[in-house]
Amino acid sequence: MTTQEFSGKQNYTIHTKTVSESCPSNIALIKYWGKYENQIPANPSISYTLNHCKTNTSMEFLADEPFSVQTFLAGNEEVKFAEKIEKYFRNIEQYLPWILKGKYIIRTENTFPHSSGIASSASGFGAIAKCLMKLDESFSGTDSEEEFLRKASFLARLGSGSACRSLYGGLVVWGTSEEVEGSSDLFAVPYPDHEIHDVFKNFNDWVLLIHEGQKSVSSTVGHGLMKTNPYAERRFQEARENFIPMKEILKTGDMDRFIKLVEHEALTLHAMMMISDPAFILMKTGTLEVINKVWDFRKETGLPLFFTLDAGANVHLLFPNNGTEGQIKTFIENDLLQHTQKNGVVKDVMKF
Repeated sequence: MTTQEFSGKQNYTIHTKTVSESCPSNIALIKYWGKYENQIPANPSISYTLNHCKTNTSMEFLADEPFSVQTFLAGNEEVKFAEKIEKYFRNIEQYLPWILKGKYIIRTENTFPHSSGIASSASGFGAIAKCLMKLDESFSGTDSEEEFLRKASFLARLGSGSACRSLYGGLVVWGTSEEVEGSSDLFAVPYPDHEIHDVFKNFNDWVLLIHEGQKSVSSTVGHGLMKTNPYAERRFQEARENFIPMKEILKTGDMDRFIKLVEHEALTLHAMMMISDPAFILMKTGTLEVINKVWDFRKETGLPLFFTLDAGANVHLLFPNNGTEGQIKTFIENDLLQHTQKNGVVKDVMKF
């Protein structure tokens, strides 16, 4: 499918309307780090979609008023965010020809704390894209559910790359991969359910809030630094190659290989940061303490507790609901929470 196929319908009647939508965040297992123009990923990625960590958004569209955007985050007006959304709307006018023909009042809030290591841009732009598609349907006619989600994923990608993966539940792939039929750089697709072993369909993700402040380097800047990273092309190739074992792992339920690959991907992400120019480190002392304790715990008990990292200091602790989760949760609460900033933890699940 090409970009042209997402071009907006030309016959529509616009009117004032309010819509509401919700969208969860996601956590990548094979990481996306580095992109090309128009939010095209340098390598494919696969993620788990969360269940409880969501952005809830209402969008009031006032037809025939001069184009403008007013945004409220958790009840507080955010002018800079409104400017960002205005720019985004102008960029996607070719796909939604009515989009600049009115005023928007957008109210949004997250079910998870700000700066918690959970991608609010993914859930935020996912919710906005779904609201826009609801408006588009009311102006231009109803699409099928598949068409609705695919175009919403396409639009979300243009706001925040990883947001396109949040439009679907379960395991989701973004970026063209020979291992995943129908995968695309333009939108995300759900990973085939029949290719996923049951052990991977009911997982916990507990996010330890090691650092709750602003990151020293934004993800946008980090992606940009991949353009001059001497190891970037090898990293992109490795991510593509990692889909080969990941496909086999997901089908067979090989937890040991899954753990090894997911942790390797997390550490590779941060290794790329450390060898950028300029170099930067987003992990904190607490991050390293948690990683080492997780490794020691797994070695001593053989239980499937492991980690992944986003572009920040906070640690996503992953473990299946397979009868061993009670002992793992006790260990996290007794031994790992001490390394967080304020005993902070966000508890979520990936279940489908």
